[in-house]
Amino acid sequence: MSPLHSLVLHLPLVSTLVAFSFAFVLFQRRRVKGGGPHLLWWAIGMITYGLGTLTESLTTLFGWQPFVFRVWYIVGAFLGGYPLAQGSIYLLMNRRFADWSARIVTTVIVIGAILMFLTPLDASLAEPHRLSGAPIVWKRIRLISPFLNIYAVAFLVGGAILSAAHFRKSPELRSRFYGNVLIALGGILPAIGGTATRFGYVEVLYVTELMGLLLIFSGYRACLQGPQPVAAAPRATPAEKMQPA
Repeated sequence: MSPLHSLVLHLPLVSTLVAFSFAFVLFQRRRVKGGGPHLLWWAIGMITYGLGTLTESLTTLFGWQPFVFRVWYIVGAFLGGYPLAQGSIYLLMNRRFADWSARIVTTVIVIGAILMFLTPLDASLAEPHRLSGAPIVWKRIRLISPFLNIYAVAFLVGGAILSAAHFRKSPELRSRFYGNVLIALGGILPAIGGTATRFGYVEVLYVTELMGLLLIFSGYRACLQGPQPVAAAPRATPAEKMQPA
């Protein structure tokens, strides 16, 4: 294994630390300032993000293990960006739609998780120190993740793009425009990495996970640098709701 390849396989260690740090920031924001369910969903999203990269780290350090692999697929392929997207839905759309979408998608994820723990695994297809979906025997389980990825990208990235378009009209809120652009880019990258994993390029996922996480964190911080809007916006954005008073 080349030094560069070894370095890439260890990137999830960094991603885990960043994700849990971001989750702490979001939970602290909710504890101190309060807020709606969107902020809780975003914080949970960072926890699940960190759990996914933690399973990758454990595999790099200690080798492939069936239980760790099953957890990785659930928190990575099924959860992935879902909690972040659901937070954006609670923020940008009406509560009825947000509640029903949360119930439906969460039910799909629970069913997928149960199937993931029931499916046999072909350990002969597993690699010693990196993860991919190849060992799953019930291949149809893997059809669930594209649906969830599309859902996450549509609402997380789509919401950030709409917010960026809104803030672009106000020069004094330009930092929030750039912040939402970074969040949109950060939401797209892990989805690209997940697609690459389906074709065996797991290292792409490890790189895009870290890059996407850093972009989302940077976008959040950029949005905090802007002044408070002087006029009421049609809808609040995820970044606005996380603003300190």
